[in-house]
Amino acid sequence: MKMQSVIAAIVLGGVLAAPAFAQTAAPASAPAANSQQNKMKACNTQAGDKKGDDRKAFMKQCLSAAGAPAPTMT
Repeated sequence: MKMQSVIAAIVLGGVLAAPAFAQTAAPASAPAANSQQNKMKACNTQAGDKKGDDRKAFMKQCLSAAGAPAPTMT
């Protein structure tokens, strides 16, 4: 009977200690994803009705620009 009590105590201790080791870095990455989403929305709006390879090239250039608005392609 004593062995079962020891095993139960170890399992219970592990369950109670698990939240202490949970990762807390996930919320820190959320703002970065949000700014990328905002950038994607802005580039998508600027792309207008471009289609195919023109749109693909424009989106690549717009998204890779470091904070600068993409130049208007003619």
